[in-house]
Amino acid sequence: MNEWLDRFTPDYLDDILVRLAHHSTAIEGNTISLPETVSIILNNTLPSSSGASVREFYEIDNHRQAFEFMMEMLRQDEPLSVALIQEMHSKLTDRLQYDRGQFKKNDNRIVGAEFKTALPAETPGLMIQLVDNLNYRLEVANDDDEKIEAIVDSHIQFERIHPFSDGNGRTGRMIMNYSLLKEKLPPFIVHKSDRGVYIERLANQDVEGLKKMAIEEMNQERERMIDFGHTKENEITEIEQELE
Repeated sequence: MNEWLDRFTPDYLDDILVRLAHHSTAIEGNTISLPETVSIILNNTLPSSSGASVREFYEIDNHRQAFEFMMEMLRQDEPLSVALIQEMHSKLTDRLQYDRGQFKKNDNRIVGAEFKTALPAETPGLMIQLVDNLNYRLEVANDDDEKIEAIVDSHIQFERIHPFSDGNGRTGRMIMNYSLLKEKLPPFIVHKSDRGVYIERLANQDVEGLKKMAIEEMNQERERMIDFGHTKENEITEIEQELE
């Protein structure tokens, strides 16, 4: 059991879910607003005045079941695995993809990217390597800084593999937060306003740049956790990193 998670208040969990669902989908072009996301996640309704498509609604709504699955796996202290990643993708793409949870069968590309993603035949093996490498790096990490570096590096490599036909960004960001929370670290919610910088750091494999971005956001998240009554301030380990 992850006792650290047991101190998360229900309101804070809702807050994480709403922000993650909104920003992660908005990065990919979803037009549903933050207030509309609150309505979908908490009330299961979309205001009639919204001009959102059915697909956009499902992209938001699917984050609820994916988040519930993530929390269940964290409470069971399940290690990251290829099967867990595939199940996360399946939940995030429910009602959207016929091949949900399955690795790509055809070549795919990232719009605007100058590199090629992994070939379908390479993907299963590369995903096993990615998971094994991340789990090992987390096991031998000496401090939180090394853990964060391993997790964001793995996120960059995941997006370059692009293992699924669609939904790779949403899945990658959810898995990144799974790894952070499992290590008792605050979540890293990439804001839609940071989309350009985030995409650039992924494309350039800028591990240090993405780590810096993550630590800045996670330190702000730490304050949000306190505001929501997650725990006393001195019970949360502050991420110590000198930011240039």
